[in-house]
Amino acid sequence: MTPIITAFEQPFDRGQGLARDTRVRWAFEEVAQPYEVRLLSLRAMKEPEHLMLHPFGQIPTYEEGDLTLFESGAIVLHIAERHEGLLPENLNARARAIMWMFAALNTVEPPILELVTARLLESDKPWTRERLPLVEKRIRNCLDQLSVSLGDAVWLEDRFSAGDLLMISVLLRLKSSGILEEYPNLSAYVARGEARPAYQRAFAAQLAVYKNRLQH
Repeated sequence: MTPIITAFEQPFDRGQGLARDTRVRWAFEEVAQPYEVRLLSLRAMKEPEHLMLHPFGQIPTYEEGDLTLFESGAIVLHIAERHEGLLPENLNARARAIMWMFAALNTVEPPILELVTARLLESDKPWTRERLPLVEKRIRNCLDQLSVSLGDAVWLEDRFSAGDLLMISVLLRLKSSGILEEYPNLSAYVARGEARPAYQRAFAAQLAVYKNRLQH
């Protein structure tokens, strides 16, 4: 049975690959597995039918037979565990790859999302001017350590893994901020991820949704 994922009917990022379904699309492409996409409007995401799949009314979700999942990290991990290509066979290396998945979502992404919120949704608030430097400092604290951990390596482990997939997906949110450019090795790391054919296919699929909405 072909898995079905959900995605925005009208991508908020205007096809820049920042919506979380892109991470899941990328994972499928890396392991060369087919998938189907059900597009949802913002209204449909809050309807009972979707809330049965995702109690918080978000995307993506994953459906395959009697299995339903939500949270992009959990879905990527499930795909990585089911198919070869995103997790090392060596148990220690596998554990470290999963560790980097958690680090991407639990440590690196939260302050980046704070920055996005402050700049896009709270720019007119009186506290934003004072808050922004604090948020940017927290981001730089994370990137300082991540930059050291990566060093001059190509990937976080010996080969590309689901840890890299999620870390790069998170760092992509910083491209327009200018902060990522302060870390040449991380900028190059993100560029390597974007250059992967699997990422290019996932990006193109999400962009096609946006372009299709523009035409209609």
